[in-house]
Amino acid sequence: MVGTPAAAGPGPDVSRTLTACILHRVESVSSELAEHRVDYSDAGLDATDLAPTPLEQFHRWWDEASSDPRIAEPNAVVLATADSQGLPDARTVLLKGADARGFVFYTNLGSAKARQLAAVPHAALVLPWHPQQRQVRVRGAVEQVSREESAAYFASRPRGSQLGAHASRQSAEVASREDLARAYEEAAARFPEPGEVPLPDGWGGFLVRPVEVELWVGRRSRLHDRLVYLSVSGGPAPLDDAGAWRVVRRQP
Repeated sequence: MVGTPAAAGPGPDVSRTLTACILHRVESVSSELAEHRVDYSDAGLDATDLAPTPLEQFHRWWDEASSDPRIAEPNAVVLATADSQGLPDARTVLLKGADARGFVFYTNLGSAKARQLAAVPHAALVLPWHPQQRQVRVRGAVEQVSREESAAYFASRPRGSQLGAHASRQSAEVASREDLARAYEEAAARFPEPGEVPLPDGWGGFLVRPVEVELWVGRRSRLHDRLVYLSVSGGPAPLDDAGAWRVVRRQP
């Protein structure tokens, strides 16, 4: 019995053409990346412009960023962590608090970021306010906030987000989107309206307690301004204590 012949793949000429097209696009993208540039203004930032404390300065810039329609999510912050092997990781989270203690965000306590922070309790933050040619960088120690503080914030979240926190086992593998949707529906059935959705056991907040806070402003010729509040003690310090910080200028 004669079997059905296997479908023929692309001929050598077609393969060579496809390979050439792919290589050309790779080279084109690399060239575009290398040549892409933005001209910055000469607005700049001087030490005399800074508030006495990093907290007050952050609030000044936050007020301007949060009222700027060009910045869709001014509280979007890049969180950098490292695992127990020293391998770095980064992702965007939402900043949910900034007070004298430091900067607060919330997450699933079983997530990759939470496990990394348990192993290496230090982190860096970047708030990239590109339309204003500004960014804020923070480095510091990390600790969990109290369950009471986490519960108070969780209660303020939209109901859908609360149910999502119960449905998701963040960073764990899932077979399909449908499986995640089923988990959400199960959570909704467990906590029907108008009842409250309780704080999940595995969900809470982290506090980044800064040892430095950098204010960056873009300037022409890449001579950017970088002014940094450094903790005098070298360890985490209250952000509202002027005596706990000194200001230095760093080269761009």
